[in-house]
Amino acid sequence: MYSLNVPVPGEVARLAEELRPSLYQFDTVRDQHTLVAKRFGNRDDYDRLEMQVRTALAGSPAFEARIAEIDRFENPARGDGPVVYLAVESPGLRKLHRELISEFDCIEGIEGDDYVPHVTLARGGNLDVAQQLTEREIDPITWNVTRLQLWDATYDEPTATISLPA
Repeated sequence: MYSLNVPVPGEVARLAEELRPSLYQFDTVRDQHTLVAKRFGNRDDYDRLEMQVRTALAGSPAFEARIAEIDRFENPARGDGPVVYLAVESPGLRKLHRELISEFDCIEGIEGDDYVPHVTLARGGNLDVAQQLTEREIDPITWNVTRLQLWDATYDEPTATISLPA
């Protein structure tokens, strides 16, 4: 499984680590924190995919992203719920996502109009605990996205980095 991800800054990882003690009642707590811009699914043609992604991103500018709240999916389109996440505000990321789904297949239920930019913290567990977390206030984190990573979920690692001009 491949995806195009936005690397999150260290401040996001620190925030996730600060929230970790509040997540112990969930079935799964994320250790790595990513922000998916586009999913590509299973592909046997990685070299072709990388070239297509680089071509689609040619000329795409850097953009701003901001995290200012914790939110949840009560019944996620995939996997166990609830899902607790850091909500990402970014018109530039939404624009990029729309451009990418015009070039690549849209995954129903999680992309296109259903796309919600987020950084997952935990999933599975008690809905009341998830609700309590969404009421917690956090200090906003804003950053400029100047690069993207093609991500290989099988090996849980980036396979390519693509810079965006400022």
